[in-house]
Amino acid sequence: MKISTLSTLAIFIIGLPQFLFAQNFLPEERALILRGDTTQGMRIIQSTVAAENEILTRPSSNINTREPLLPLLLKRMYIAMTDTTNPGIGIAAPQVGINRKVIWVKRYDKADAPFEYYINPLINWSSNLMRKGSEGCLSIPDARGDVLRHYAIAIQYQDSLGRSHEEIIEGFTAVIFQHEIDHLKGILFPQRMREQAQTKYETVATTTELFFRELPLRP
Repeated sequence: MKISTLSTLAIFIIGLPQFLFAQNFLPEERALILRGDTTQGMRIIQSTVAAENEILTRPSSNINTREPLLPLLLKRMYIAMTDTTNPGIGIAAPQVGINRKVIWVKRYDKADAPFEYYINPLINWSSNLMRKGSEGCLSIPDARGDVLRHYAIAIQYQDSLGRSHEEIIEGFTAVIFQHEIDHLKGILFPQRMREQAQTKYETVATTTELFFRELPLRP
């Protein structure tokens, strides 16, 4: 079967890492990042405000790692996340009004549990073994709930120099990554809870916190 030149090009493009198509900030994004005192954290938007919930539920785009304002965004996100009046253990750019794929995560799986940032992260693989745990969100005031997350995941991301990295994450740190990457997809944890209420899971015999998702039989 012959394949046209256009079809071949389309297949090639689809197979490329998506962060190769990343772009710089739009003018309105630059204005928001530069708004107010840039030595302070950006305001964390809330799902209880209709216009802000629209931002939180919108999928984000990749960002060019060479974007000049990216370091400032990262700094202001970090300050917002570590505000002592309402601290968090992770944050995603949509939570400060920027629909770009940038997150901070507290790495409990490393010595001294440092905060680290990840640019254009994505999950390439996830285990069938699930872990149930209580979650909250800086953008959803006074709400918590039990969410099932994959016990182990494989992630791919870029550093500030544009280099690509891959890593396997397990346990509670994997939970944080999944929560923040969900933000980049426009998914908040209550949506995951609603989805999971419609799915069957099998409890692992040795614990009440680990589950296997029942997969549909293939014909």
